[in-house]
This record gives sequence, C-alpha cells and structure tokens, in this order.
Amino acid sequence: MIHKKSLHLEKTVKIYDRYRKFLPVVSFTGGFLWDSLTLTRIDRLSDNLILMAYIILLGLALILVNLHENGRLQSPFLLKYSEWYPLGVQFFLGGLFSSYVVFYFQSASLTKDWLFLAILIFLLLANEFFEKRLTNLYLQTILYSVVTFSFFIFFIPVVIGRIGVFVFLLSGLVALLFIAGLILLLNRTFKIITPVQRRNIIGLVAGLFLILNIFYFLNWIPPVPLALKSGGIYHHVVRSGNDYLLSFEKPAWYQFRKSSDNPFRYAEGDSVFCFAAVFAPTHLNTEIFHFWQHYDSRKQKWETTDRLGYAVTGGRKEGYRGFTFKRN
Repeated sequence: MIHKKSLHLEKTVKIYDRYRKFLPVVSFTGGFLWDSLTLTRIDRLSDNLILMAYIILLGLALILVNLHENGRLQSPFLLKYSEWYPLGVQFFLGGLFSSYVVFYFQSASLTKDWLFLAILIFLLLANEFFEKRLTNLYLQTILYSVVTFSFFIFFIPVVIGRIGVFVFLLSGLVALLFIAGLILLLNRTFKIITPVQRRNIIGLVAGLFLILNIFYFLNWIPPVPLALKSGGIYHHVVRSGNDYLLSFEKPAWYQFRKSSDNPFRYAEGDSVFCFAAVFAPTHLNTEIFHFWQHYDSRKQKWETTDRLGYAVTGGRKEGYRGFTFKRN
C-alpha cells in the first residue's frame, strides 16, 4: 500500500512538473471565469465578506513571507510550508484583482474610466508571473495598497448607502488604516523593516494615495458601486405602469442588434430622449446626471449645454430606470 502511494505521488509530481509552465494561464482563465459567473452583485454580503477575508489573509501571508525571508520564522510547523507562502500571496492577489476587474468593468464606460480598469487588468495578468518577485517588500506594499484601496472604494459606499467626495476620502482613510496596520506589525511587532525601508514605504503609500485621489477628481475611476445596465438615445420614451416604452427608427433587415437611435436622425419638432437603467446597491439612493452636449464645428469640440438629472433608488438588479429629454 505504501509503495502504491509512493508511485502515485511520484507520478503526480512528474505531471505537475511537466505542465507547471501552463498553470498560470489555466489559473488565470479558470479564476476569472469563475468570478465572472459567481460575482453577481457588488452589494452581496457574502461576496464582500470573502473579499475582506482575502485582504486579511493576504496581509498574514505577507507577514509570513517577510518573516521567512529575514530568518525570523522559528516554528518548525510554519517552516515546513514556507515554500507555499509566496503562492498564497499570489492566490489572494489573483482572487482580489479578478473580482475587481469584474466589478469595475460593470461600472466603467468606454472612455477615460478605462485607464484605471486597464491598470487592474494589467496587475491581474502580471500577478500570474509575480511568484518569484513577491518577496520584494516594496512590490508587496504597492500591491497590498492597490487591492485595499480598490476594495474600500466600493465597500464603504455600499455599507453607508452614500457616494460622493466625502465618502471616497473616507474609503481611502479606512484603507490607509489597514495598510498602516500591516506596516506597524512588520516594523514594531516583528522588527523586520529598517528605518530606510520604512521611509520608502510611507512615501510609496502616500504617493499611491495621492494618485488615486487625482484619478478620482479627474473622473478616471469608474463610479463604483453604480453600474450602467442599459441605455440609449430614442425618439420617444414613456412610462407605462412598471414598463418603459422606447421608440426608435425601425432598423434595416441586417441591423439585427440595433436597439436605439444610433445615429439619431433629427426632423423639425423632434424631441431627443436619453434613457438609462443604472444599478445601485440596496439602500443606496443618489442622483445621476445626463450631460447633453453640442458639437461646435467652429471650435471643433463638444460643449455641454445642459446637465439634467434624476434620483436613483438602489436594489433593482436590472437597474433603476429613468430618462431626460431635449426639445428644439
């Protein structure tokens, strides 16, 4: 029996070594598909608790990595599994980044919001090849700061039911407390950070916090936890009970995916309607705005002529529906 087990183990190790180079791709694809199918709502308690647990476990894994790298790991039990600690860091980072890509993708528009989303996608892809570099304290700090900030940016608004500048700044401060806690443990409790490293780490975290705030005020961060479910321009929109009737030009036979007036063909006396269904978490009530713009051919740029808004009530899976319109 022991001999058979040894043969099975040896065979398993050989298979693992043979296909190890493909594991990052398989892991990335499988993990991302799993998150895409299972992460349905940004306000679901179970999902947020899992992500919170990932952040805490990631911090513990980083502590173990640094204790081992500095020869401070004394427990035989912990030393036995030391080779797995960088893989644990990689696993938790992958789980967090893939979840964020799903959530932020739902909220991003195909314009400037994609800069922040592209950074998350890059870090998600790069994480699959970070294994040998995850012992670098500065890289650890940057990655832990990014995943922590990215989580609290949408978690705090979900908890308190509000969004805005104050809530974003509050989210950043809560994230800073988590990051500061990790640094304090490494610095004061385990004493494995030198004064020079401490100054550099504080500078990295402060710089990242400043960059994220600049991104926010430039509207380069998707407006999580809000997400546009559907929207378009129409010739007429009217509410009928719990439904909305949307009128647009009849598409040609080959335009089987046409569902709005794109482009809008204007005739004298027409009204132009903008309809949108925006998802907001349960208990989150806010106001959204449609910015109506006119293209100035003389200046060769779009100029905002109106800022029309309506209140959004959270909770509806398909999004809270509303519209604005313009005449003349």
